[in-house]
Amino acid sequence: MVDYYEFLQISPNADTDTIHRVYRFLATRLHPDNPESGDAEKFHLLKTAYDVLSNPERRSDYDAARNREPAEPVPLSSSVDFMDTLEGELNRRLAVLAVLYYRRRTNPHMPEVPLAEIEMRMGFPRDYLDFTTWYLVRKGYVTRADNAEFTLTADGVDFVETQRAHLPVLNKMLTCGTGLAEPETVPPQRQSSTPIVLPSRMEHAVERRISSKDRLLGTAEVAVDTAVDTLDRRENAPDRRVNPRGRRATD
Repeated sequence: MVDYYEFLQISPNADTDTIHRVYRFLATRLHPDNPESGDAEKFHLLKTAYDVLSNPERRSDYDAARNREPAEPVPLSSSVDFMDTLEGELNRRLAVLAVLYYRRRTNPHMPEVPLAEIEMRMGFPRDYLDFTTWYLVRKGYVTRADNAEFTLTADGVDFVETQRAHLPVLNKMLTCGTGLAEPETVPPQRQSSTPIVLPSRMEHAVERRISSKDRLLGTAEVAVDTAVDTLDRRENAPDRRVNPRGRRATD
């Protein structure tokens, strides 16, 4: 439902005179005959809003229906920079993809999104979206019908899902209170156990070589120890021969 009060920039409690005055002012600006600011689509919407709000019975019915409507999502422009800079243009592209991705995911049988809805979701004038939509169509991420309805392609879905983790702005628009999607809870990371790696044949061969080398080293160490012990005994032998003669001399 279009919020006529928001469109006219008036309070829901505005009286009839205020509604009439605002209507006359906007009608002069938006009339198609105005070469500077004329807009046939917005002028038609203005006329519809005035016809409803200027009639007490129709206004009462409209107010009742409006109160039953859920609150409109906050425009993306309130938290994302869409200004005329390179970063703003990149953010505009991501915002359009986010809007179309959400529609494609939640309503796959009718994934088309009118330009007016994209403009409302982003809170950004459509006059600044021409280059953005042209680029996305040329890239193959988006298709545009003759009635200015946009649809996300499979390549567009792949881009959103693969780049979401690398583009914080895109992830924010998809998950954090922008009205496009409910916040998604990130599942806790599973603690991966240490994998069991079976040794290959080469590893077995290396282990056998190491074991053989250890055995060779152990044998060499034993041989060295034996040689040293034999040498020690030989060096001590003269002392034993001297000692007996010494004892005989003493005797």
